[in-house]
Amino acid sequence: MTTSRWQIAWLYFYRALALRCPLCGKSPIFIPLKKTRSLRDWFIPLDGCPRCGYPYTREPGYFLLATWAGSYGSGSLLGLAIYFFLDWKYNLEIWTLLTFVLIPVILFNILFARHAKAFFLAFDHFFDPYQREDGKDGGNLPLHPPTPILPTGDAQPVLPPKKKLELELKR
Repeated sequence: MTTSRWQIAWLYFYRALALRCPLCGKSPIFIPLKKTRSLRDWFIPLDGCPRCGYPYTREPGYFLLATWAGSYGSGSLLGLAIYFFLDWKYNLEIWTLLTFVLIPVILFNILFARHAKAFFLAFDHFFDPYQREDGKDGGNLPLHPPTPILPTGDAQPVLPPKKKLELELKR
């Protein structure tokens, strides 16, 4: 069965919506809501997927674009839409208008931050898939070709080169 690039893109998009690993689709990207104890737990993704080994954070500052463009940008667009609608429809006082705009924007940014990072991770994995290298300098190696684990159940997880070598040596 051959899958098109669009099918793979939609698969990554749906996995990001569910806050799951873009490669295997099984493991969560973030700590579950019931185990979240602080804002740091809410905003910071896990180091990587325990099932397939895919790293969620490649380097320091990796999610800056997701935070600024994804979360804050979407929140700003939502705020502008609410502002112009309320100003046009109800012509409220400025302080009332700002209250009705800022509260939903702040809540949206807090709640959407995880999804912005998950979408960025899926988008980045679609266009530039790779895993951590076991090298000394902490660099990364590209995966060629990108091989998503499809939800058919018979696909095997993509292992880092070191783990593949260990498995072959054990046989």
